[in-house]
Amino acid sequence: MENQLQIHLFEEGTDPERIDRMTGHLRRELLELDVDNVETLPAEEIPPGARAFGPMEIGALLVTIGQSATAIRQVVGVLHGWWSRFQEARPSLRLTMDGDVLEVSEASPDQVADAFEAFIKKHSAVEA
Repeated sequence: MENQLQIHLFEEGTDPERIDRMTGHLRRELLELDVDNVETLPAEEIPPGARAFGPMEIGALLVTIGQSATAIRQVVGVLHGWWSRFQEARPSLRLTMDGDVLEVSEASPDQVADAFEAFIKKHSAVEA
C-alpha cells in the first residue's frame, strides 16, 4: 500500500502568479526525492471579481511516498527547509496523512521543527 501526503499551502493576500511559482518550486524540490510522484491538486478558486480576505490557499500537492521508510523524513525535511527560507511572512502549511493533520501557522522555527519531528515519528512508526 502506498502512503500519500497532502500538502496545502496558504498565504495572506497572494496573487495567482505567486501561487504558481511557489507551488511549482516546492513540487520540483520534492520530485528530486525518493518519492513515487508529486501531483498538483486544484486549489479552491476565488470567483471572478471577488476579493480575497484572510489566508488564501496558494497551492496543493499530493505526494505519493510509496513504501520507503525514509521518504517521509526526506519530504518533511524539504518542507521545513522551504518554509524556513521565507524570512518575513511565511506561508501556512497543512499536512494530511492517514487522517492525521498537522497545521503550521505563526509558529517559531523551533516549534515548527518540533511539530515536524513529531509528525515524522508518528508516520515512520506506522511504516515500520
